[in-house]
Amino acid sequence: MSLAETLSWPFFDDSHHRFATELARWADATLPSLPHGEHDVDAACRARVKAMGDAGILKAVVPAAQGGLHKQLDVRTLCLAREILGFRDGLADFSFAMQGLGTGAITLFGSEDLKARYLPDVRDGKSIAGFALSEAEAGSDVAAMATTATPEGPNHVRLNGAKTWISNGGIADIYVVFVRSGEAPGARGLSAYVVEANAPGLTVAERIEVIAPHPLATLNFDQVRVPLTNRLGGPGDGFKVAMSTLDIFRSTVGAAALGFARRALHEMIEHSATRQLFGAPLADLQLTQAAIADSATEVDASALLVYRAAWTKDKGAPRVTREAAMAKMFATESAQHIIDRAVQVHGGLGVTKGVKVEELYREIRALRIYEGATEVQKIVIAREMLKSRSTKSAQAAE
Repeated sequence: MSLAETLSWPFFDDSHHRFATELARWADATLPSLPHGEHDVDAACRARVKAMGDAGILKAVVPAAQGGLHKQLDVRTLCLAREILGFRDGLADFSFAMQGLGTGAITLFGSEDLKARYLPDVRDGKSIAGFALSEAEAGSDVAAMATTATPEGPNHVRLNGAKTWISNGGIADIYVVFVRSGEAPGARGLSAYVVEANAPGLTVAERIEVIAPHPLATLNFDQVRVPLTNRLGGPGDGFKVAMSTLDIFRSTVGAAALGFARRALHEMIEHSATRQLFGAPLADLQLTQAAIADSATEVDASALLVYRAAWTKDKGAPRVTREAAMAKMFATESAQHIIDRAVQVHGGLGVTKGVKVEELYREIRALRIYEGATEVQKIVIAREMLKSRSTKSAQAAE
């Protein structure tokens, strides 16, 4: 099923149709002319953010009060954007996603002053955002975080520690930084602050190279002074801020994987229909047909899970922890399988630099890890199911 066919599902309204049509048209006309990330990933990301800002695409990542498309973040719109961009250009998907994830916590928990100060420039592509949550010993286990915020007088805190694997690290203008503020043990003692990249004491310790070029870095915080007014939510709300933000954006990771998977399936079909083998098209072989059939089914199943989670959130569900985890897990794992099949069908071309399926093979791998690895999603899903059972049992006993 194509994206156009997916849009016929009852998950979407006219605004989604218009957005998807306009974005696809813009992406086809603009993205091929932008610099490729293999040569200068920083410049390539900046060019994509500016182009999307100029075109109004980044209005999707901020609320209407700051010039956005919807009164509140619309998860279906975010997912459509990531699927459409992912189909065409993995770095464009990354650039769009980080503008949303990097400021999502400001949208959800920021004061009106913080929203007015930071969101318009992100919307216009004039400012790049980052989300600084992970640490060397605190990735999936957020409660193990060691970076600290120490009070300094009545109006400031000092941040000390390090964050790593930070997307847009080194090129972001602002970071949402999660720290241990000590109100309680574990996850209940975290807070979140907006920190400007030029703050004294904030330095890029290391740029991290990965298999698909993206701007990643380790950030050091050495006595970084931040006003209390830059806190998101209240003291000790950091875990809630992080999980609420991920509750929205986790579904969009599945949407990006869906875009990659659709492109891989497209490339598989096109190549197998034209590649001659033993005097006939490769597509005539039953094993090739089985690969296409399995991939098409997984694409449709992924789309159903992704847009169910997005629709459920947009319709007012306070949390979609289970739905988003299922969408993220299934879509990323399925995309890995589909892309691997596409590489196999391409044969030697499939591992040749510059061929689209080779690029997709490198792009998809990180999606099975970031914003909660597949194994973590399984734990989340199981816990939600067990929690539901406990709730039903308690209700039955009353």
